[in-house]
Amino acid sequence: MTDMNSVLSQEVEGLKKRMVEAVLPPELEQKVSLMLERLLRIAQGSDYSLEYERVAHYLDWIVSLPWDKRSKDTLDLIKTRQVLDKHHYGLEDVKKRILEYLAVLKLKSEKEENPFSRAPILLLVGLVGTGKTTFAISLAEALGRKFVRVPLGGMGSARDLRGQSRLHLEAEPGYIMKALRRVQTKNPVVLLDEIDRVSTEAREDVAGVLVELLDPEQNSAFVDHYVDYPFDLSEVLFVATANNTGNIATAVMDRLEPLSMPSYTDEEKIMIGKNYLLPRVLEESGVDNDSLTIGEDLWPQIVRPLGYDAGIRTLQRTIKGIVRKTAVKIAEGQSEKIQVNSENIKEFLPTYQTEII
Repeated sequence: MTDMNSVLSQEVEGLKKRMVEAVLPPELEQKVSLMLERLLRIAQGSDYSLEYERVAHYLDWIVSLPWDKRSKDTLDLIKTRQVLDKHHYGLEDVKKRILEYLAVLKLKSEKEENPFSRAPILLLVGLVGTGKTTFAISLAEALGRKFVRVPLGGMGSARDLRGQSRLHLEAEPGYIMKALRRVQTKNPVVLLDEIDRVSTEAREDVAGVLVELLDPEQNSAFVDHYVDYPFDLSEVLFVATANNTGNIATAVMDRLEPLSMPSYTDEEKIMIGKNYLLPRVLEESGVDNDSLTIGEDLWPQIVRPLGYDAGIRTLQRTIKGIVRKTAVKIAEGQSEKIQVNSENIKEFLPTYQTEII
């Protein structure tokens, strides 16, 4: 046996060990065992080949999926409220709806083994920057679940979600299977982000896959074309986001519960900027909290640099710009403490703001 044959045989043995650890469904385990025997014959009979690569790649995917791995849920409403308040200022109506949602799940969990299987799928609807994605992340944190984002914006084919048959060269699994492999649990919070922004030509096909993902009657046996075996998605908590509902198919909307994410007022943005964004950006930049002081009278023009903005992304970019310029001055030894006031604010604001002040 050549050195290459030996290496390939060791790789097959490694796949066999991982198959046992993966706790595969019995029918799939039998199928994989037969494919491993075939792979071993290929490895022993010749040097590296394309057929070996394709079979090994498939088996690697099968044994890497979380067939029997899950995290334990934490349905604690007090903790949930603390998590939401820690990450989000205001938005009381949205927080109340999230708490109601989890309260129902908590009561159902006392009577059902998997209350999430028939839980309504929340659709967070709002303009850019209103906190849709961060709310989904907070929900996952409150539940003690892993979080993973599946982007649908600009998606041009249903194959991106469902994968492609192994009969095609360069075939691979879809985003859903990739997401599950990444988080290594079968019950994460999966964010279906921007479901209203699927490309026009693929909208109908993608909607068909979304219906299957979100329907409790179908998602317990979701088949990715590459994996080619049913995977139980009934324990996944799906959350979706959209800027509006106009481009979402009726069949998909029937399986969603829209939750409006309101725009922020200037007063709310000031509080968010001072108490949430600034401390976070300072920490990320390595600048001490007491090294930067911003005059109270400057916040109105910091939060509204270019007129009305529904979200907080522009505010976040502005604060990052101020902190970066502060970091430069401190790193160069110009000063250990920086105070931004009405006289020097143009020096700290991004260019697009200084031009209009």
